[in-house]
Amino acid sequence: MKHAGPQALDQLEPIIVELRKLPGLRERKRGAFYLGSVGFLHFHEDPAGFFADLKIDGDFIRLPVNSQKEIDALIRRAAAEVKNVAKRRTMSAASASVAPRRAGAPRARRDA
Repeated sequence: MKHAGPQALDQLEPIIVELRKLPGLRERKRGAFYLGSVGFLHFHEDPAGFFADLKIDGDFIRLPVNSQKEIDALIRRAAAEVKNVAKRRTMSAASASVAPRRAGAPRARRDA
């Protein structure tokens, strides 16, 4: 299955327009979206139709995008995964910013 070419991307443009609205996504090449520096979503064309490869939990899953129902499902799943990644990054950054207490170091004093 080959990556979507210019004519296929012309047909997929309404989907691409919606994906461009998702916060944090960058479109490095037309129809190829990244979340930070990591590939997140791109399109394929095949005699069976159009498909989107969407990265969820570190793995790409292939979703058909040939009906409005399928397109809506892709947009929902992409938006949910963008939120999940942002949440994981926030939690990771928060846990990294809390320095562990050294052994033998005094505890912080709490005044009542």
